[in-house]
Amino acid sequence: MSETTLEKTNNLTGWLRQLDGLLRGEATRLSALRRGTIEISPDGLTVVIIALGLLYGFCMGCYAMFKHGDLSEHILQLIATTGKVPILFLLTLVVTFPSLYVFNALVGSRLTLLSVLRLIIAAMAVMLAVLASFGPIVAFFSISTTSYPFMLLLNVAIFSVSGFLGLKFLLLTLHRLSIIQNETPQLDDYQEPTYPAMNADTASLVPASATVNAATVAAVPVKESGALDHLDDRVLGRDVKAVFRIWIVVFGLVGGQMSWVLRPFIGSPNQSFEWLRILNADGRDSNFFEAVFRALFSFLS
Repeated sequence: MSETTLEKTNNLTGWLRQLDGLLRGEATRLSALRRGTIEISPDGLTVVIIALGLLYGFCMGCYAMFKHGDLSEHILQLIATTGKVPILFLLTLVVTFPSLYVFNALVGSRLTLLSVLRLIIAAMAVMLAVLASFGPIVAFFSISTTSYPFMLLLNVAIFSVSGFLGLKFLLLTLHRLSIIQNETPQLDDYQEPTYPAMNADTASLVPASATVNAATVAAVPVKESGALDHLDDRVLGRDVKAVFRIWIVVFGLVGGQMSWVLRPFIGSPNQSFEWLRILNADGRDSNFFEAVFRALFSFLS
């Protein structure tokens, strides 16, 4: 194996370890956020995000391969769907990132632009990891059913769950970063107290706390929190919660409508293949939410 290939392999392994650290909560523990930012590689995690999006897109596009009609159109739909999923998330990131930074500044956070970018990329990585984990399930239903409304609603539900968990990760990590900014670390900066020289007559005057040292403090068991665990002893301010919940709603609206702009993803059995349906004259006559309600009505009826 050449040095270049080995280096790429090591980079990929490191990026996957970063993703694993995000999912396990190792990268978002208070001890890991001491510098006031989340320690990740934005470039590396962007590559992972694209790869996970391609994986789910392929599973999502499998539905087109089992429809009746021209096989070449089905293959084109599979290719288009595979590529559109990561594009959907990256475009949503571009559109919503400025508002996240402004909202973050409004609540008094001192996070820099790069820190906010790292944070939202980490949240995207969590979203795509959850999404890709549902890929085999989507592929299974793509093979075993021909109901287009069902497949549409199934994918909407999976995207919703993934988005909810990713945005919850974002909110809780912002909470932890605000704690780091407002509180002074205690265990990491602990210094052993010093006392004057003692003799047998003065030893009894030294308080019992003097026998505590850094090793004793370090030996105290501390429960490690996961990525989505709340810190019960530290409550996020009501105004801060309200501001970021508004942003989460904005993110969901933009993401949903962005999927409508990039449609078709699954490929309707009653329509021929198109790369982007919005390019047609009637491509903007509706929106994502109306389409979901129509699919739900069609499925139930």
